[in-house]
Amino acid sequence: MTVRIRHLATSAADFAAEFERVLHWSAETDSAIEERVAAILADVQQRGDAAVLEYTERFDGVKAASVASLEIGHAELHAALAAITPAQRSALEFAADRVRDYHQRQLEACGRSWTYRDADGTLLGQKVTPLDRVGIYVPGGKAAYPSSVLMNALPAKVAGVGEIVMVVPTPARRDGSSGSSKGEKNLLVLAAAAVAGADRVFTIGGAQAVAALAYGTATVPAVDKITGPGNAYVASAKRRVFGKVGIDMIAGPSEILVLADGSTPADWVAMDLFSQAEHDELAQSILLCPDAGYIERVQSEIDRLIGSMPRRDVIRASLEGRGALIHTRSMDEACEISNRIAPEHLEVSSRDPHRWEPLLKHAGAIFLGAYTSESLGDYCAGPNHVLPTSGTARFSSPLGVYDFQKRSSLIEVSEAGAQALGVVAAELAYGEGLQAHAQAAEMRLKR
Repeated sequence: MTVRIRHLATSAADFAAEFERVLHWSAETDSAIEERVAAILADVQQRGDAAVLEYTERFDGVKAASVASLEIGHAELHAALAAITPAQRSALEFAADRVRDYHQRQLEACGRSWTYRDADGTLLGQKVTPLDRVGIYVPGGKAAYPSSVLMNALPAKVAGVGEIVMVVPTPARRDGSSGSSKGEKNLLVLAAAAVAGADRVFTIGGAQAVAALAYGTATVPAVDKITGPGNAYVASAKRRVFGKVGIDMIAGPSEILVLADGSTPADWVAMDLFSQAEHDELAQSILLCPDAGYIERVQSEIDRLIGSMPRRDVIRASLEGRGALIHTRSMDEACEISNRIAPEHLEVSSRDPHRWEPLLKHAGAIFLGAYTSESLGDYCAGPNHVLPTSGTARFSSPLGVYDFQKRSSLIEVSEAGAQALGVVAAELAYGEGLQAHAQAAEMRLKR
């Protein structure tokens, strides 16, 4: 099976134009989705639980008597943990330990309060405190994502968040004989919630779940921040409630960029490109390499391997629609192009990845060396897999402990300090025409 992925060369006269076509992805949400989401948010804000129940039945096919009946208790979460296979439980707990340890180190490095005193005794510093309550959105529907539970809940737990409220849709399987429906709960997702320590779990999803978390209902408590990925409706809802609550980011399609010097087995790189392409048709997989022969070997492996992939239709559509194999003049040039892309996942598949790492400024996560497949980062390496997409790695960071904390400045001015600071503050305040500011500072000056 031949996959018609684009082959580009930086030496070609039309490279810049062709490259822009590969990168182009509109973050604009369909206007019909925006209108529908706005209506759902307003309805949930006004009618609370009643609206959540109505939309859950309409969109997920789950009919419930109350939102309270859609909450999963701790006993059921731990029953799920006991019900999964020993291998699944071992993998889940191993991954959780590594993710927890990484974020604990992150807390120690950047998540602590600090103070110092000037020579005149004035105390200055920063007080770091966790958020009181956060909501984590875990996608459901077509697939289950226990890894998303770990990556959102564990850094919140390490940060010291008071309460973690998890929402996950459980679309129904229709019973043709009676016309009734029942939500399909994924045991591995519930087990992950038990391992990660989610405090409350509701089987609701979509824009209505985001609205319930943002505004609160009689049953679902309002949170301070919402994190986690979702579909276009969830992304639109998160964008609209920002300001009422915090959000982590608006995520676009998944991306992988591989910088290869030709030393890694070609089938490894082909499969790494598949690992993002299988997410959905809009996912992007790009290879940058100065070895033209190696690029052809990767193409051959793509054609050889794709027939064995269960999600081959999705992979093929992704690679042909948004993928590219790009021949560069050098690895240095490949690094320059990588910085222009600012990819979500960046693999440096070379003999000496540490030679190139200092040149790489913009990426959600950087995977160094041939043995570091991106998929290890998705599940169990330790760092967070919630990463900036669509070039936003130029100015934003992976989800982390710092996303579940806030910082307050600490200022305690001594009497001696007030004498020096007061004169300066008054001078600047008079310059701004704010006399009360100036006089408040001058009142503390010794006459």
